[in-house]
Amino acid sequence: MTTIAHNHEHTSHAASGIKRWLFTTNHKDIGTLYLLFSLLMFLIGGAMAMVIRAELFQPGLQLVEPNFFNQMTTVHGLIMVFGAVMPAFTGLANWMIPMMIGAPDMALPRMNNWSFWILPFAFTILLMSLFMEGGGPNFGWTFYAPLSTTYSNDNTAFFVFAIHIMGISSIMGAINVIVTIVNLRAPGMTWMKLPLFVWTWLITAFLLIAVMPVLAGAVTMVLTDKYFGTSFFNAMGGGDPVMFQHIFWFFGHPEVYIMILPAFGIISSIVPTFSRKPLFGYASMVYATGSIAFLSFIVWAHHMFTTGMPLAGELFFMYSTMLISVPTGVKVFNWVATMWRGSISFEVPMLFSVAFIVLFTIGGFSGLMLAITPADFQYHDTYFVVAHFHYVLVTGAVFSIMAAAYYWLPKWTGNMYHEGLAKTHFWLSLISVNVLFFPMHFVGLAGMPRRIPDYALQFADFNAIISIGGFAFGLSQLLFVWVVFKCIRGGEKASPQVWEGAQGLEWEIPSPAPYHTFETPPVIK
Repeated sequence: MTTIAHNHEHTSHAASGIKRWLFTTNHKDIGTLYLLFSLLMFLIGGAMAMVIRAELFQPGLQLVEPNFFNQMTTVHGLIMVFGAVMPAFTGLANWMIPMMIGAPDMALPRMNNWSFWILPFAFTILLMSLFMEGGGPNFGWTFYAPLSTTYSNDNTAFFVFAIHIMGISSIMGAINVIVTIVNLRAPGMTWMKLPLFVWTWLITAFLLIAVMPVLAGAVTMVLTDKYFGTSFFNAMGGGDPVMFQHIFWFFGHPEVYIMILPAFGIISSIVPTFSRKPLFGYASMVYATGSIAFLSFIVWAHHMFTTGMPLAGELFFMYSTMLISVPTGVKVFNWVATMWRGSISFEVPMLFSVAFIVLFTIGGFSGLMLAITPADFQYHDTYFVVAHFHYVLVTGAVFSIMAAAYYWLPKWTGNMYHEGLAKTHFWLSLISVNVLFFPMHFVGLAGMPRRIPDYALQFADFNAIISIGGFAFGLSQLLFVWVVFKCIRGGEKASPQVWEGAQGLEWEIPSPAPYHTFETPPVIK
């Protein structure tokens, strides 16, 4: 399919030591930085989840003050969304998009460096606020007014500043992705020949540019309400606290798809490889991704069914939310059809991908249940909602990131990882994640409210089981860190086409990928 000329004279441009990492403009280095930063944040956010689950292990107040419990739920959410999942996808985009489209690098390399290096500062500011007088943000990751304005502590300014910096980083990364894909495709790489990972990221990047400024507006209004005497969200001054929810969720719902569309791209790369068949219905996958992105903008108020919306509004958001399950169903159908009668082998990336398809679908079904307005009055703000979005974001986004790491790690390092340890990590994660999140559906339906450090006695047994699952899931991620560390250190050498059946430009260059991939662009025939 392709002819690639390699010129290895230029492979040693990397500066040495710390300078290489501080000043690098190479897409592979920046991708590595994003991925390592994301892993660190994943572990910190996971430690906070452990605090939450330790407190909820039995009824009564055990370990932490309610205020600190609220800080943990808030910062856990912020770190996992903005610090773990999004930077991981951006790291994968940095590493893989230029290699997949035959580009020499990202289009805007200096901006690329800058978009990464402001992130550690944002999260340092956010985490520092936990140690200041009054503590960190304690109003939930959705920072609803008036909790984040009238009733928040004086460190809210640090939280707002941190969110602004994260948003700037996301927008710069998104611009870079769009410019790279539009301008640097290899000759013959037409739009409908792009790998699906590239397509999903292109659409994600447009979503980011559309919604990040909305988030910036929301946090700025929180800032001025808190410190400058405005009353955007204060009814006494003519504002409306429900308006905050409309603004926040207009960002927040597309944000959910920002965290899942690249996952769809990853699964669409892995399933055909290990089924040894081309992806079923490529064009329909591209259109389904576009449809999901469009529909994600017209469903935001399904988070707000209990706010007293007009009936017409509730009906509109109920039906539009149900509609979004159609293109998502198309994707699931296409993955299953790709596997159908394929010559399947279950290496670790495929195991994570199959788990993704099954468990993400469970999250999708509970999402459909939440879309039914009258039923949502029972589910709203209970653990049922927690179960729903963790099935989407943990067994969805996080599992896809792990699938991607196991799929491309040999290409990045040039070494194969320890298959036995990686499979152990998969099975431990799969079992524990379901012990952790599945029972939450039941305590939620029985009425256990979320974000509360204590609960009624009848929920005690289930919560003990959930917490055990949580600790098991958290500890099994240390095995993942060990597998990655061992693989970077060395191991059996990987061939250029690491996996039998892998198709695409990135599998035609040596493993490990050279520092400069394409000196002359490959020609796609």
